[in-house]
Formats: sequence, C-alpha cells, structure tokens
Amino acid sequence: MPDIFATSHTARRSPPANSPWSFMRLLPLCLVVLLLAGCAGRELATRDDPGELSIDRALILAEAKRTLGTPYRFGGTSEHGLDCSGLVQLSYSRAGIPVPRTSRQQFASLPRVAAARPGDLLFFDTSSGGKASHVGIYLGDGQMIHAPGRGRHVTTTSIDLDYWQTRFLGAAGPAP
Repeated sequence: MPDIFATSHTARRSPPANSPWSFMRLLPLCLVVLLLAGCAGRELATRDDPGELSIDRALILAEAKRTLGTPYRFGGTSEHGLDCSGLVQLSYSRAGIPVPRTSRQQFASLPRVAAARPGDLLFFDTSSGGKASHVGIYLGDGQMIHAPGRGRHVTTTSIDLDYWQTRFLGAAGPAP
C-alpha cells in the first residue's frame, strides 16, 4: 500500500561549475556591477573655508553675483548677455586674472584642483561628447553660479543635483 503522506522530491542539482548555465546565472549580477561602475564619475569635492577667501576670489564672486539675472547669449561676454564661459571670463577679468574664452579651452589650460573652493571653476560635459561643454563658478555651500543656456538667465544652482554630479569633469583654481 502506498504511503499517501510521502512526498516525492526531485533533487535539484546545480549545473557543473564549468557549465555555460553557471555563467548565465552570474551574467545579470555582472551587468548590474558594470552599470553601477559606469555611473560613478569623478567626485565633485568641495572645500568651504570661510576665513580663507583671498581678495581675488572675493572680487570674482562679487562680479559673478552682480551678473545674476543677465540673459544668456551664446558667445556673450558682457552685461547685455553672457554664456557660461563668458561669465567666467568677465568675472575673472574684474579680478585681473586672464582666462581663455571657451569652457573647453579653460578646462584644458587652467590648473586643476582636487577640491573646489569658492571662486574655483567647475567643468561639466553637458553634451555627452566627453569634453568640457559647460562651466560654472563655485560659490560655496554646495552652490554654483552659471549661465544655463538659451532662454534662461545667469542663476545659481545646487551642485548636489544628480544632473551636475553625473556630468562633472573636474575643477580648476586659477585664482590665488
């Protein structure tokens, strides 16, 4: 007489370690790790030392703040209209510090810093080309001032936004 309480178990065996099926089981995990590694860009580090603001940095920040509300104009370098690198060039020129005209030239030629201080430049790849296509001036307290693009005005924004974090290329500190 058969035992009605007995259960039939089929032992589930794992595929051998060198089987293509073991690789297929690890493939999704490997893909997730690669995706997460690809999202990790350069760290946007800052250093806000309130007592260490040089006169040059104070002049740069004062000029940049004075331009708040100025309309964006591609190639603009004056109070009538500014693009992102024009804002940098104007602000730095008021402190007597010459900088190249475009964000790409600025990024290529200005001295890099590991952690941005107020007055330093923050460079971003906003065009997905792998090169600097946008620049802003770090104000401190996680904020930068920049000329965001057509139809907008010079404004401040948080550098903690994912948009900026994922596009960050590096920082430069041409001011003493």
